Amino acid sequence: MLARLQSATGRDDLIEQMVLVPEPKKHFSKEAQKAKAVNLIVAYDASPNSHTALDIAFWIAHQTRLATNAEVTVQAVYVIEDNQSSQYPNILSFPQQTSLECQISEVSKSVTQVLTQPKLQTVVTPLQQADIILWQARSLAEEWQGSFKSHLRFGSISTELRKVVESEAADILFLGCQSVNHPMIEALGYNFPCAVLGIPSCIDE
Repeated sequence: MLARLQSATGRDDLIEQMVLVPEPKKHFSKEAQKAKAVNLIVAYDASPNSHTALDIAFWIAHQTRLATNAEVTVQAVYVIEDNQSSQYPNILSFPQQTSLECQISEVSKSVTQVLTQPKLQTVVTPLQQADIILWQARSLAEEWQGSFKSHLRFGSISTELRKVVESEAADILFLGCQSVNHPMIEALGYNFPCAVLGIPSCIDE
């Protein structure tokens, strides 16, 4: 997948830049590999870096579907931390939690409004914010025109991402960070069940 991305962008260093945790060794028959659907998970919070990670996931999904004719699903995961004090502000950051006793309300904002106003008003509750963020991810997925799912989880970011990756048998987890030294990589651990990709630093050039 990354080789095709490198070829399309004319660079030869994307794999080195993007692979934060390598794919674990798996033993599958060739028949099982051909039949297996491809699942790409994105840690998403509507930040610019997570936008980039989602865009890359959609691009890789599209290219993979064209090249292999396999069923490819992109999935966005938003985690509301129990303590709401994010240790990983570069990829997932949340406002101070107020109350989780409210119901998720219907959000009637246009795509343009959401995309141009990433900072939500402080009166928005965590569940309402989650509703807006995941709705935004679904709106971005319309351009992908493929299979898309979204998840809202509560708890530790690294723990919940691992649970989704395992339950969905994910092939790749995309994070909006650019370094293997990021605290989230340490939190995920190097025995993660799938490859973990970040966003290339060359994207800022």
